[in-house]
Amino acid sequence: MRRLPPLNALRVFEAAARHGSFNKAAEELCVTPSAVSHQLKSLEEFLGLKLFRREKRQVYLTSAGERYLGSVQMALDELESATRRMMTSTNSSAVNISVAPFFLTRWLVPRITRFQQRFPDVELRFSSTMGYIDFEHSDTDMAVYYGRGNWEGVEEHLLRNIVQTPVCAPSFLEGPNALKAPQDIVKHTLIYITGRRHEWNRALREIGVSLSDATRTMSFSSTSLAVSAATEGIGIALADRVLVEREIETGKLAAPFDLAFDTQNAFYLVYKKNRALTYGMGAFRDWIIEEMQMDIAAHAGGKQE
Repeated sequence: MRRLPPLNALRVFEAAARHGSFNKAAEELCVTPSAVSHQLKSLEEFLGLKLFRREKRQVYLTSAGERYLGSVQMALDELESATRRMMTSTNSSAVNISVAPFFLTRWLVPRITRFQQRFPDVELRFSSTMGYIDFEHSDTDMAVYYGRGNWEGVEEHLLRNIVQTPVCAPSFLEGPNALKAPQDIVKHTLIYITGRRHEWNRALREIGVSLSDATRTMSFSSTSLAVSAATEGIGIALADRVLVEREIETGKLAAPFDLAFDTQNAFYLVYKKNRALTYGMGAFRDWIIEEMQMDIAAHAGGKQE
């Protein structure tokens, strides 16, 4: 028989050693600090060694604890990877995909029925997030990122470059303060995404004005909120015209000028580097790249007309 300590005790030991705190380990594992102390005591008794020393309300690994930690972390990492591989292989037609909310609702969801018709045996499980995924410690299989590429540890497939145009409520085209020339933009509230104020800076420079000339600015945490604010007549936002096409066609939004600002960013499909794709992942990758290419060609044709 293998002489192994309880798995739960090893998880507690690894968390406490990583945080250097029993209380923080307890918070991570959703247990009480006394439960952490009990698990560590039982592990030390099992090993016949002290793993921690306590000094002035702080805990430190002993030399034995430091030697043991590396092996325990490697074992837990391998166990986690093996579990994920097993879960993936037993359900290779299910794909967990993380997508930025605006891209998910405006571009991807309206086209999902075409994917279902083509791959009825693949189950897509979407979640919306603005951040990057830790594929090493996540159940997420694939994600759509916004940015300039070259992310560490992931395979990247360029989907489409992002070109923005100013959008606003149709009411901005009427009245005494109506938008008649691109330079009139600064007479209204400029809406930007938190952390992306530079997009307005770059756009305004191209039309010969400055952000400092703007009457006022307002920020929102996401593109979806910014575009909603523009729809409500709060101000003017920058948006990818393709993603707001529906609002423009239905008259909820207006694109007052034929302006196109290259953001130097793009949408990318990404997944863990060197990962062997399941059937479902391969199907989604091929489909979204093909769908995006058709969409780009359709818009290019529309411009030529």
